[in-house]
Amino acid sequence: MGTYPRALYRAAGAQDADFGRPLIGVINSWTEANPGHCHLRELAQWAKEGVREAGGFPVEVNTVAACDGIVQGAGMHYVLPMREVIAASVETAAGANRFEGLLMLCSCDKIVPGMLLAAARLGLPTVFLTGGPMLPGIVEGRPVVASAVKEAMGSYKVGRISEAQLLEVERRACPGPGACPFMGTASTMNILVEAMGLSLPGCATLPAVAPERPALARCSGRRLVELVNAGAGCRALLSHESLRNAVRVCQALGGSTNAVLHLLALARELNLDLDLAEIDRLGRETPLIGRFQPASSLNVVDLHQAGGVPAALRALLPLLYRGLPTIQGLTIGELAEAAPSPDLAVLAPLEHPLEAEGGIAILRGNLAPEGAVVKQSAVSPAMRRHSGPARVFESEEQVRDVIMSKGVRPGDVLVIRNEGPRGGPGMRELSIPAAMLVGMGLSDSVAMVTDGRFSGASRGPCVGHVSPEAYVRGPLAAVQDGDIIDIDVPARRIGVRLSTEEIQRRLDSWQPRQVNPTGGFLGLYSRHAEQAHLGAGLR
Repeated sequence: MGTYPRALYRAAGAQDADFGRPLIGVINSWTEANPGHCHLRELAQWAKEGVREAGGFPVEVNTVAACDGIVQGAGMHYVLPMREVIAASVETAAGANRFEGLLMLCSCDKIVPGMLLAAARLGLPTVFLTGGPMLPGIVEGRPVVASAVKEAMGSYKVGRISEAQLLEVERRACPGPGACPFMGTASTMNILVEAMGLSLPGCATLPAVAPERPALARCSGRRLVELVNAGAGCRALLSHESLRNAVRVCQALGGSTNAVLHLLALARELNLDLDLAEIDRLGRETPLIGRFQPASSLNVVDLHQAGGVPAALRALLPLLYRGLPTIQGLTIGELAEAAPSPDLAVLAPLEHPLEAEGGIAILRGNLAPEGAVVKQSAVSPAMRRHSGPARVFESEEQVRDVIMSKGVRPGDVLVIRNEGPRGGPGMRELSIPAAMLVGMGLSDSVAMVTDGRFSGASRGPCVGHVSPEAYVRGPLAAVQDGDIIDIDVPARRIGVRLSTEEIQRRLDSWQPRQVNPTGGFLGLYSRHAEQAHLGAGLR
């Protein structure tokens, strides 16, 4: 480091002993606007202690981090595009400051993927320190998580619970900091980061408030400096094989459908050949061995007590690439073999799985020529084949109003379009409408189909990521009220009972709605975002 930078670092508190040490970027996504991140400031202090103990010079910088639950509705337009902002902010901060290693502090849905994209671009020695899950709340003697709030909203609307009960769920469901402890996108991505060897064992599932967190943070900081000294960049851990392992873990644990978007975007960043067809093939080959809230009563804290990601890797080891490296220095196989035997009450053995196939299925047909995604492990077997009349809505707000007015009929297929990457813009998730259907008792008779997204917390027949989206004249734009839509998850088919000629005739006269806003970052994203089957990134 030259004289001029040293002079400026001295103004920020650096001392002589700091210079000449590896310059470590501590990338923190701390914010008070996200319960999954509000504790990361303290976590960063412990991590920086570890960096200093190992002989590094830690420099903390921040990036943005939204909570998907808080920004529901109009704010959701910004969330998936924020993944690209996070990736760019980390890339530019690290590049400009010439950091020699990166410690990524993150917890939630788009922040972990954004930092993964930046890590792939930069290739520096990198350690992820994810913030851990929130403890579940307790309502009427049973554990509840944040997704219970959305379902309770639907239950209250149809008179299943009282206003006082709804308020009790609101007050108790989120008792402290951490990522939501159901198997949503946050927990899924934290687990996949650990499964790819980018965080220390146990990091993904150790609760945010666990007393072991300070030691884990310090160990993460120390290990990063060791990787920098060894010249061990992260791209060795980001191979096609490690992405395949991540897909298998996601499939086996019933992970979030949003992980599909993020893994596709990561693969494109790395110029690796991963597509929806391979994700579906791996899902057919990988049994479901874990089912977590909202698809069961278990949560991610239960997974931790059952051995966490290492135990899951041990259970899945015959299906995994076992020789891949990890930041700890052991291979995936060595980590898995050192793990405790899985708790069979939480993780079923491969020989006797919960289901023969993994949690996520890719559907295709004349409604989704490039593919659509459904979390089949959260769909009741009776609804995995469903046919019904379309009810067409041009936005999330429209369908939410009809649900709130009790205008949905059993058998309906709710089609929500203009929510794709470019047409939304931003590919909003429709988790509240989906959860309200559950709370109203309609998830076993009503399906939802959209070019937008669903939360990992969604359950019921929710088919998302329909590609190409309506805005670019995908077939979803041709659907009209009353058209019969067929969904067949086991056969991987989704279609509308229209001829190719009729679909084309309707598309020829269809005009997309105007995207709003047309300027700013959302306007830029709308003009340049790829379709969902390619990861919905900027190109």
